[in-house]
Order: sequence, then structure tokens, then C-alpha cells
Amino acid sequence: MPRELEYKPLLYTTTIRNPERYKDFMNILKRFDGEILNDHTVELFERELFKVGLYRPMILPNSVKQKWASTQRGEFADEPLTDVETATIYRRNNPNANPVLKGHKEAGFPKGWPSRFDTQFKLMKVLGFVYYEWGKRIEFSQTGNYLADTVSISINEGVISREVVNPRNEQVAFMQAFAKQQRCNPFVRELNDNIPLILLLEVIKKLNADDEYNGAGISYKEIPLVIFWKDNDAEALYQRIKLLRNEHRYNPSNEVIEDICVNEILGGFKRFKLKSIVAEYPDEFVRKMRMTGLISFRGGGRFIDINHNEDEKIDYILSHYADYTKYATEREYFDYMATIDNALFALRSVEISKTAAAEKLIQLIPDYPWDSIKTELSHLANKTSSSHNVLKFISAPARLEFLTALAIKSKLPGVEVIPNYPCDDEGLPTSTAGGNNGDIECFETTNSILVEVTMAEGRQQTMMEVWPISRHLEEFKNKYEYEDSQCVFVAPSIFADTKDQIDWAKDRKQVVIRPYKIVDFISYLDSATALYCANL
Repeated sequence: MPRELEYKPLLYTTTIRNPERYKDFMNILKRFDGEILNDHTVELFERELFKVGLYRPMILPNSVKQKWASTQRGEFADEPLTDVETATIYRRNNPNANPVLKGHKEAGFPKGWPSRFDTQFKLMKVLGFVYYEWGKRIEFSQTGNYLADTVSISINEGVISREVVNPRNEQVAFMQAFAKQQRCNPFVRELNDNIPLILLLEVIKKLNADDEYNGAGISYKEIPLVIFWKDNDAEALYQRIKLLRNEHRYNPSNEVIEDICVNEILGGFKRFKLKSIVAEYPDEFVRKMRMTGLISFRGGGRFIDINHNEDEKIDYILSHYADYTKYATEREYFDYMATIDNALFALRSVEISKTAAAEKLIQLIPDYPWDSIKTELSHLANKTSSSHNVLKFISAPARLEFLTALAIKSKLPGVEVIPNYPCDDEGLPTSTAGGNNGDIECFETTNSILVEVTMAEGRQQTMMEVWPISRHLEEFKNKYEYEDSQCVFVAPSIFADTKDQIDWAKDRKQVVIRPYKIVDFISYLDSATALYCANL
């Protein structure tokens, strides 16, 4: 007997816990586009994940433990696994063959690895990126191809290479998906009936049009009301937030928010953890909405607002998707989600000039004291999570570019610092710099300094970074007529082979690349009087 539908808070599956990995999983799955989804296909796909270290089950042979020891869970490994090793992992972690493991079963899929596959891609299916059924062909949509093609993943000469080649593809794919994603759909089957992104944007517009407020958007503390809201009545939600502000201003207690969400909106039929209501659910929601590029942070992360660089796209989305058709079957709904809106894709963001990007960086310095910058850079160096109200929502690679630019300008105000990452109307990065440009361009008296940063380490760092940096530096030198040019290269650690390649580039190409571990670059800036180093 089917379970009775009910109202719920908005939840996104967390099987792939780091949303940065969606594009990686999709890139690898694309190798199986058009293949029949069966036991054989699932095994081949999961073993491809094992091979590069993207998915790491618990029961491992010693040889695999050794290969994965230098990298953390959720990262790509330095060295690929052999076919024998991936087959061993698959066999040992099969719940159907190992009674110690607790396998789960998803509807329409056999227990064990097939059900694991479904949990890995369920959200991708709901968002219209890839369609699959057991025993039928895997089908990538156009938006799914956009997401998969954000990255390039390959194995060359025993080294795993992973490069972000089209950083804006990810934003385009998620903007299209979340503009359409209905809570009341055949995949999720719940009573809540709205499009979360549109509900959020409409409420923000109403709050910003209200003369009682400062036009900063919706408070982070008010986000749970969006997550629990039953329908698409943005006016009613706006009025409820007004009442909340009249009673508690912008600082209601967690218990007040809990009471509104659980007892008032949902009728008190079910209890939820307080931390989930006021922190975990809002964090996950904001992180997903941020992936569209349509929202900005105000007040040090206390408010979520519209990114006015994207006003044209936002107005288009609200005018074309606020009224929507409901679909009876999963296939009909997927086909709707998978259809590309060429008019939306054709709209362009307001371009931020290099001068404006540099000015916005200067304006952000008061919000990020030097000790805070050092702490956040140390988190990146150690691969630990940030708890900063804003930075925790920015992907690690983009965060490293932003913090490095901010660090240089903070400690060396005489240096002209021009970041090449695309940014929102606050100056915060929405993705990393494109692959055809250097990351940060700096100018100091008669010298120019190109700053390149990466989160890559080990062999991947050597394979993917030094030659592009050398090329970028030569192009940089030719582009600007300065007396001398050099490159500062910053990473969590500097691999020995990377140092050797840098020395070779200096001897053969006469380019100067100065490698720094993040912690060493922090120390350098602590006492430096100039970014450019002479007599190297």
C-alpha cells in the first residue's frame, strides 16, 4: 500500500555530500550514456569511481589503502587503481555477498550496488540531468551534458588528471534546473507545492520593495520558513516574515523559528531536530540556491539577496516559470525538466570590468580582518571545513582564489590586485577563473606578478598546473608592457616533481615561478614589503 503523502521540509539527498562532486559523478557516468542500466553497467561505473578515488567504500585491500593514504575521502587520488583492485573492492563491499554489510533497497532497483547507484543519482534525475530505469538505457539531457562537461577527468601515464574546463557550465545547468524544480513532483511525492527558487526570489523582491526594510533581502534566520512553506503563496510568506520581524526584529530565537515551522506551518504532526531546522536545512538550501549564481550575501552573510548582476535572468525566470504545469508521471516530469530554455540560456550577466572587480575587492577588506583571512586560508591548507557565514558557501577552489587576492591587497595595499574570477554584485566569486586566463593579475611599480592558485596536490598538481602556468605567464608578459614579470604559485602543498618542473621552466623558458605552500605564503605576506621578488 503506497505511503500517504504529507507536508515536509525541503530536503536534498546528501548521498554525494559535497555538491562540488556532482559534476564529477556526472562526467564519469556520461561514459555510459546510452548503455542499458543493469548489474554489469553498475559494476563498471562504480569501479570507475573507485579507480580515481572519487568513491571510497569501507572494506579495502592493503594496496588500495596505501594508494589512498595521501588523499582524503571525497578527493581524487594521486594514483589510479588497477582493474584487479577495483574488482576486489566491488566484490568485498557487495551487501548481497557480504552478510556483515547492511545493504538497502530503493524502489525499482535490486538491493545492493544497484540501489546504491540510484541513491547517488536520484537528485540528478529529479533535476532533469539524467534519466534511468533498471533494465533501460541511461539518457543524458542537454543540461546533464552541460554539467558533465564542466570538468575533464582522465588518466595519463599513471596519473589522474581532473581539470575544470567550463566553470560556468555548472551554474547554467543548476540555474535551469532550479528554475523549474517543483516540490510536488512524481519523483519526490510530497504535498508541498511550490518551486523553491521562485518562492525565494519572489519573497526577496517583496521584502526589498517594502519601505520598512533596508533592501537587503531575506534574513538567514528566516530561510527555514521558505523550506517548510506549504504552497507557492509568496505574498502570505512575505506577510508572515513581516509579522516575525515586527515581533522579534531580525533576531528571533531558534525556538521561535522551530515553533513557526513545525507547529504553525506543518501543524505539529512531526518533530525535527532543532539544529536541522535552523542550521542544517538552511545551509543545504542556500548552498544549492547559490549554485544558480542568482543570489548574493549581504551583511556578512546575515541576509540572502538577489544578485543584481543577474536581474535580467531573474525577471525572465519569474515571468516564465512562476506558473507551472504539474505532471502525472516521472517520465513526463523529467522531459519537462530536461528541456533547454534557449532564451534563458542566451541571457548574459552584467559584465564586471577588471577595474570594478578590483574596487569591489578593496571594499570587502573591512569585512575580512587579516586574522580571519589567515584562519580561512589555514582551513583550505588543512582541507578542513569553514564555519564562516559566507565563505562556507563558496567552493574551495574559488574560495582560495578570493582569499589569496584579498590577502595580497590587505597586506600590500600598494599592489594593484585584479582577480579574474566571475563575481556577484558584492564582489564574491561565483566560480573560479576561466581556464584561458591566469587567476589573479597584480601590478607593482614597474613589475607585474601573475598569481596562480590550486587545491590540487601530488602528481595531479604536477600534471595539471605547471605547463598551463608557464603558458599563462608568457601570455601575461606579452599582454602588459612591464619591466619584468613573474608568477606566484600557491597550493596546500608543493609536490617534489612540481618543484622540478618549475626549475626546468626557469632554465629552459626563462620564466620565474615562485611556489608557496599556503602556510608559507601567509608567512611571507606577514612580513613582506613587496609582492615582486628581485634577484631570484
